[in-house]
Amino acid sequence: MQIRLWNPNLKVRLLGEALFNLLFWMYFPFITVYFGAALGSHMAGLLMAVPPLFGMIGSLLGGALADRLGRRPVMLLGASLQTVMFALFAVSSSHWTDYIAFIGIGVGGAVYRPASSAMVADLVPAQNRRQIFATFMTANNIGAVLGPAIGAVFFFHYRQELLWTCAAVLLLYLIAIYFIVHETLPQSAKKHPGSSLPLTRVFKDQLKGYGIIFRDKVFLIYILAGIFALIPIMQLDLYLAVYVINEVPAQPLFAWNGGSLVLSGTEIFGWLLGLNGLLFVLFVLPVTKWFRHWKERNVFILSSLLSGLGTFALGLSTNLWYLFFITVIFTFGEIVRSPVTQSFISRYAPEHARGQYMGADSLQATIGRFLAPVTVFLSGWVPPMGIFSIILAVAFLSIALYIQLFRIYVEQPEAAD
Repeated sequence: MQIRLWNPNLKVRLLGEALFNLLFWMYFPFITVYFGAALGSHMAGLLMAVPPLFGMIGSLLGGALADRLGRRPVMLLGASLQTVMFALFAVSSSHWTDYIAFIGIGVGGAVYRPASSAMVADLVPAQNRRQIFATFMTANNIGAVLGPAIGAVFFFHYRQELLWTCAAVLLLYLIAIYFIVHETLPQSAKKHPGSSLPLTRVFKDQLKGYGIIFRDKVFLIYILAGIFALIPIMQLDLYLAVYVINEVPAQPLFAWNGGSLVLSGTEIFGWLLGLNGLLFVLFVLPVTKWFRHWKERNVFILSSLLSGLGTFALGLSTNLWYLFFITVIFTFGEIVRSPVTQSFISRYAPEHARGQYMGADSLQATIGRFLAPVTVFLSGWVPPMGIFSIILAVAFLSIALYIQLFRIYVEQPEAAD
């Protein structure tokens, strides 16, 4: 499905989200370092475990409200909160205010995302959703390639200007959503019982709705499998950063005329991070096309296998070019799963509760992000290969859960309708 044929809603969001993600990656990789330098590394480690919990609440609330109020109002709410929090971060003179603003930015994004994903599912036929989601990921990951390199300069030397730029871009995007994006909430959701309840009963009813969702055995296993699948993938900016910076010696990237370009451990990690993002940009669309006829079960299993084995293999050698090669392997594990995850849940979720399911689906990343740093915590007592073995075991656990999931799901084909 060519971009020129897309609904205007999708075109506006593709441009706005791509630009914001570029700015996001100019500050996000350095936030832990920033708070670590200001408040101490131990305090920073504890503080970084808190935002995912607020993000989880934001995702559940955003998904529930997207089914009751509509996609567009919730997207406006999330973008507005982010704009205000970026402005607060920019004018703040206190590290604790900075931290509150950082949490607020995360909550705003968490509220926005389920409504955004539900809007794609509302507008795009099921057979085209993998490609559309993959296109959004490609645009977003251009920021993951360029952002850290630019942010390494701007965040530490021109932080206020960077934060004001983020606020300004979000304000412009907010205006574009208000004037261009139209509502896509399905009629079935509008007519569903509870859509006209007073606001005082919203939260009670939404909690009840999520209770029903999490009693769905297929969905619950899907969430658990996703959490364990994402823990190895999330190690790139967690334990792998610690391992590469502390354990990988400085070594030449290449030599010429008797000289050489020598990279330190920190620089090697930066190159690995850039390679990961570049592979996403170049290959997420082709890979989505290559695997479009694969069953979702097989794609999920392949993803966990590649990311688990790839991450484990990083501990077998500190050679620079070996690390590049293995980065390609575990990155492809991440690439193959991403579009399939969103297309699976958009097809599985009932139309009237699509926003809620999208919000609950985001718990995979939220809980995964909360649990993934345990590898960094354990690294003070466990040697690197022990940590890599734990990561591999978690990947195999996700494979077992996916196998169980699709045994049950095949027996209930009506769930996909």
